[in-house]
Amino acid sequence: MEIEILNAKNSKSYGKCRVPKDIVIGDLRALIYQKLKSAPVADRQSLRLEPRGKALKDTDSLQALKLIDGDKLYIKDLGPQIGWKTVFLAEYAGPLVVYLLFYTRPELMYGNAADTKISLTAHIAAICYTVHYVKRLLETIFVHRFSHATMPLRNLFKNCSYYWGFTAYVSYHVNHPLFTAPSPLQVWTALGAFAFCEFGNFSVHIALRNLRPPGTKVRKIPKPDSNPLTNLFNLVSCPNYTYEIGAWISFSIMTSCLPALMFALAGAFQMTVWALAKHRNYRKEFKDYPRNRRAIFPFII
Repeated sequence: MEIEILNAKNSKSYGKCRVPKDIVIGDLRALIYQKLKSAPVADRQSLRLEPRGKALKDTDSLQALKLIDGDKLYIKDLGPQIGWKTVFLAEYAGPLVVYLLFYTRPELMYGNAADTKISLTAHIAAICYTVHYVKRLLETIFVHRFSHATMPLRNLFKNCSYYWGFTAYVSYHVNHPLFTAPSPLQVWTALGAFAFCEFGNFSVHIALRNLRPPGTKVRKIPKPDSNPLTNLFNLVSCPNYTYEIGAWISFSIMTSCLPALMFALAGAFQMTVWALAKHRNYRKEFKDYPRNRRAIFPFII
């Protein structure tokens, strides 16, 4: 059948495209760029039924959307794109460099005051920060499977500013010559909680990875596996976010650092927004989705 493709911004036609009736949106985007050279590249296309309508999913088929010969689809140009993996690597590598710069070269940051001996808590905090972001980098390379290949280029600058900026704020205080460590009991208890949440977060990421066979976009209801740390799936839809928030709150308690707590709360707010959206999508997509699950905080949200 033949579909006309228009610009969602001004309703100008890119042209008409003959396509199979059962083609899915993900394949259609590539076909549009192949046949209509004036159209944006596939990764920049967001296809809609109406100019201001909702973006269609890559898995939607024209048959399921009840499109017939002569119908129209609209393209919203998403602008310059960059790979998800590239963005993640940049936003996670930055904090490593920034934090370790404050930690290993304090004389550059604090001048003569840097002669003060670094506390054990500051050493532990540096190890925790390093482990966290090395873990994230390795997960990006070897664990995560992304539903979408790219994201808007502007996200690179926004995300890097957030992670790099907060890291500078936190590391300046924790590595400061005047930093006062809390009691050993508080430090070691919080360190144990931090390690537990890091292992929990990693366990959930592995479980999510195993839900999707390589090279596919299969979606399944997330469930616990043989790892007991994944049992949090029985209570929330996004336990990886729950563990992530727990890790940064633990880090804040371990260091008694207000900027670290601000970072934890800012992250908690954003992850709650993401978790609520994912939770709604799960319940909409899977009719048998467990009704007793919350989005991110057990029994609460």
